[in-house]
Amino acid sequence: MKQKLEEIRARAEAELQKIDALADLEALRVQVLGKKGELTAILKSMGSLSAEERPKMGQLANEVRQSIEAMLAEKTKQLKEEQMRREIEATPVFDVSAPVDLTRGSYHPITLVQRECERIFKTMGFTVEDYSEIVTDYECFESLNIPKAHPARDMQDTYYLENGQLLKTQTSAAQNAIYKKYKDALINDGVPIKAIFPGRCFRNEATDACHENTFFQMEGVMVDKNISISNLIYFMKTMLSEVFQKDIKVRLRPGFFPFVEPGFELDISCLICGGEGCPSCKHSGWLELCPCGMIHPAVLRDGGIDPEEYTGFAFGLGLTRLAMMKYGIKDIRDLNSGSLKSLSQFADDE
Repeated sequence: MKQKLEEIRARAEAELQKIDALADLEALRVQVLGKKGELTAILKSMGSLSAEERPKMGQLANEVRQSIEAMLAEKTKQLKEEQMRREIEATPVFDVSAPVDLTRGSYHPITLVQRECERIFKTMGFTVEDYSEIVTDYECFESLNIPKAHPARDMQDTYYLENGQLLKTQTSAAQNAIYKKYKDALINDGVPIKAIFPGRCFRNEATDACHENTFFQMEGVMVDKNISISNLIYFMKTMLSEVFQKDIKVRLRPGFFPFVEPGFELDISCLICGGEGCPSCKHSGWLELCPCGMIHPAVLRDGGIDPEEYTGFAFGLGLTRLAMMKYGIKDIRDLNSGSLKSLSQFADDE
């Protein structure tokens, strides 16, 4: 049996030298180590050995298996590296000096709206921040005054990951990190926190003309001494008038969001139907655009800011819905469709 085991190892090593394809390598693995392979057959016959020989042959068989597995792993690595090298060599060289055909692509309407909003808020002294799409429960809920088992969580059908993290349901998930990033400048130097952070959000929602499971928002916060609702209204009206380049009819109504107190819903008159009612606005004539309010003291405190000394406002602007209003897009699903016929019409906007 010892001789057979050594022959299997030597034969496998010799065969490996001839192989130059991953498929052939897998065939050799099955032939030697598979359920009906040569080594497996040897192991099944060990019951016929004496009690004295069995441990020695078992140890040798394991050594042979480990040796062959190591050779297979090394050969696999070698073949994959060679395959990657061949693919790289076969890839045409990109000529960076070649003229660009600008007619072959266009900016997405949400990209256009996001860039326009960023430009407007930059002129008002806001910084633009980026944040991860995968966040912790603390970032998305607990730091926003939404503890575990809080009923407000039922409002957001959340995609949870196996590691306990989740796909962010709202750009508000970045608030805590923003406060902690800029609180020293606020407290020590008196520099107000003024930041916006656009991003993609995810909720397990049934899709229709005005709901999608993947959408874009832009969160904004401002924290300083003596910040009031008047400041919030001013910035929102300024932003909307710049985006639409005309006066927009808006309304402010009470709304509940655990991380603001008081909270509001800022609605705009539906620009698709002119306020008469359509599927995009659920036939109400109004479209919810901007949940907002004064930042809850507990949220400021979690971010390391004393709510007795500082106040602030926060808003969550729906970039997807804003794009629908600006460009007259009647169905939100068109924005994620990838339809060039629908999206290329905005090519001349930037």
